[in-house]
Amino acid sequence: MSNEIIKGPGWILTKLEWLINWGRKRSPWPLPYGTACCGIEMMAALASGYDMARFGAERPSFSPRQADVLIEAGTITKKMVPILRRIYDQMAEPKWVIAMGACACTGGVFRTYSTLQGIDQVIPVDVYVPGCPPRPEGLIYALMKIIEKIEKDHPLYNKAKEFERSERGCACS
Repeated sequence: MSNEIIKGPGWILTKLEWLINWGRKRSPWPLPYGTACCGIEMMAALASGYDMARFGAERPSFSPRQADVLIEAGTITKKMVPILRRIYDQMAEPKWVIAMGACACTGGVFRTYSTLQGIDQVIPVDVYVPGCPPRPEGLIYALMKIIEKIEKDHPLYNKAKEFERSERGCACS
């Protein structure tokens, strides 16, 4: 009986997913991880001039357990990699990552042995913001792309599919 209910995206499941996504898209809690000049631009985006609070991201969280959007702004050295990975792992699910600036996206002008050539080598990135340094409008655009991604998410349907796969896996072994 329970498997029949969760097989397709029915009316109840669709409305519940819409409600969950509505709540998530109205309150993305960013975790700022600014390591270089891009961090200054990130601060400008959070300030009153650009006012990222219009999109619900008015509360930058400095605890990874209370954040769901990691904004990595700036250069990452290889010494910082374990810390960045730990912060990402401690964030609540679901989580999204914005790589802000040329240094975060590709290493930028720093082609040295100690600089990480893109944070996507360590953590998955959802939106890249190019530029050196990128403008605050770029970060706000990236946040809007994250919000669009949240709107298209199917959290309950994916969980139901995952549960169904695990049930089948248990029956086979």
